[in-house]
Amino acid sequence: MLVPYYEHPSVRPAEWEAIVAAAPRLYGVVLNPASGPGEHPDPAFAEIAQRLRAADVRVLGYVDTAYGRRPRTEVVADLTRHRDWYGTNGAFLDQVATGLGEFGYYQQLATAAWGVGCETLTFNHGVAPHPAYGRLADVLVTFEGTWETYRSLRPDPWPGGTRTRLCHLVYGVPAGARVGELAHARGATVHCGVPGTGAHPWGTLPHVLGLGLGRG
Repeated sequence: MLVPYYEHPSVRPAEWEAIVAAAPRLYGVVLNPASGPGEHPDPAFAEIAQRLRAADVRVLGYVDTAYGRRPRTEVVADLTRHRDWYGTNGAFLDQVATGLGEFGYYQQLATAAWGVGCETLTFNHGVAPHPAYGRLADVLVTFEGTWETYRSLRPDPWPGGTRTRLCHLVYGVPAGARVGELAHARGATVHCGVPGTGAHPWGTLPHVLGLGLGRG
């Protein structure tokens, strides 16, 4: 699983403990102190990041790219803060464009991200992008949406080869739903399914971590 959990460790300590305890089952965790790294280091997030790294979990710093409209210098500055303040070893780039028109922006951004030490790059497109993006990222999020939409979605084979992992992020997931099995059947080797709904579904955890009801 790739877990994006957007709650503060001091507010939701039990949930963060559950995430650390689930380390053997995790591909990575998205760290998002303040819709990015924030303006100042946060000791609580720094401690959680250290514990996750010690458990061999990838720690990916969240950065919004505004579909290619955000200046690359701002994105790289956020990635550098994540690295310096929280020791992240990868990046979760959100609101990533899907077309070839923005590909050059992301190609340069990927080069810059590797230059500041990002070992794992995840692009959250939310839908399937042009296959060329598979040359840039280690993980492409090709679905983000509700369980109702996901379970009725027709499989669409990925034409971009096998080097890049596909990820599906699903919210509004009821207890007992087999998100992992469905994701695997659709070619996604990384996934996360949470019960949260509304504007902030990623303030909840997957049911399989034992604290799935959380907030939302």
